[in-house]
Amino acid sequence: MNKYTIEIFWSDDDNGYIAVVPDLPGCNAFGETPEEAAHEIQDAIEAWIEACNASGENVPEPSKQVVKFAA
Repeated sequence: MNKYTIEIFWSDDDNGYIAVVPDLPGCNAFGETPEEAAHEIQDAIEAWIEACNASGENVPEPSKQVVKFAA
């Protein structure tokens, strides 16, 4: 299981949900539901890391995200 932060949001342009990994530029996935986008992003993360390793580039470590809640 990866430890990267995943952001999922609705896209009117795509008429579906987009999942992105801020720590991995260009790593994103589409889903018709938030759950599908979350599932698809796992494959995208794996492919992104494999491409980095194949090209000899460093894979960024997951950043430590701070979650703030408004009271």
